[in-house]
Amino acid sequence: MRDSVRSSALALLLGLATVTATVAPVPALAQDNASFQAYLESLRPKARAMGIGDGTLNSVFPGLTPNARVIQLDQSQPGGGAYSPIPNFEPYRRQHVDAARISRGRTAYRANRGRLARIEAETGVPEEIMVAIYGHETNYGSYTGDFDLIRSLATLSWEGRRRALFEPELLATLKMLDNGVPRSRLVGSWAGATGYPQFLPSVYLRLAKDGDGDGKADIWTSEADALASIANYFVQSGWRRGQPWGVAVSVPAGLNRAAIAARTTPPRCPRVFNRHSRWLTIAEWRKLGLAPANGIWPADSMLATLLEPDGPGQTAYLLTSNYRVILDYNCSNFYALSVGLLADAVKQ
Repeated sequence: MRDSVRSSALALLLGLATVTATVAPVPALAQDNASFQAYLESLRPKARAMGIGDGTLNSVFPGLTPNARVIQLDQSQPGGGAYSPIPNFEPYRRQHVDAARISRGRTAYRANRGRLARIEAETGVPEEIMVAIYGHETNYGSYTGDFDLIRSLATLSWEGRRRALFEPELLATLKMLDNGVPRSRLVGSWAGATGYPQFLPSVYLRLAKDGDGDGKADIWTSEADALASIANYFVQSGWRRGQPWGVAVSVPAGLNRAAIAARTTPPRCPRVFNRHSRWLTIAEWRKLGLAPANGIWPADSMLATLLEPDGPGQTAYLLTSNYRVILDYNCSNFYALSVGLLADAVKQ
């Protein structure tokens, strides 16, 4: 409670407030709650248009209050402007593709081999890629977040800084509740990611799958459903069956990097893609003197871009279009590289 509210309440309790003809100022917290409730009520037409019943809204709106911690966390996020220098990838790799995560990944891999093989046969998404996403997002289900999604997303939408992002996710969460997902399941990160795959609510509505045949898409307690949902995400993002995500390579010292610089940059995640070369075939990369770390080249006709995350002279990677699918899940080169490397280690 803010100091002004606390002192006003204390004065009233001690009988020190003087009754006058003027109306006393409304405490800031009460004003916030009134504004918050007014905002929630303004969502009813949009919710109804999505088929969300008033009964669902009436079950959550009354008594819902803003979460100040969520606002603090959101406002601490980068908001544009100058970026700090990009660090080397190797320290991140050691932390996120470590022995413990690999070991737990192999355990999850073995425990789910039957369903993983079936999902890969149906979708073309490799078993180890599904497991690696599961491992990176929630450390194989060990931590999925404990923020109340409805309260968090309602707070972020009402606060307004990024309403265009968070209001659709709030409405999607209400739709999940209306569809029968228990309120107790609707927990996750402060920004709305939920379940083993850390799907946003809108992604859940579009892509969550029933992987165990019980008629539900339970990404919170069913590994089968979570893995099938991850695979469906990748399929919808354009995963190509039979194509690797990339390959580690050594780069000759005399490589002319200016000659292979990308000519265009996608509008999405420019800082990520600015680090990639232009597309060349594997045959063209071979002619330039690159060599695979494992001695095995993908097909000569396959297109790939070059990324040197630790600079010249260190391990580099040739990355296929499937790497871009991993980036669609989380647009970070460090994330996507570590997913690919964890997947390779889990499968060994």
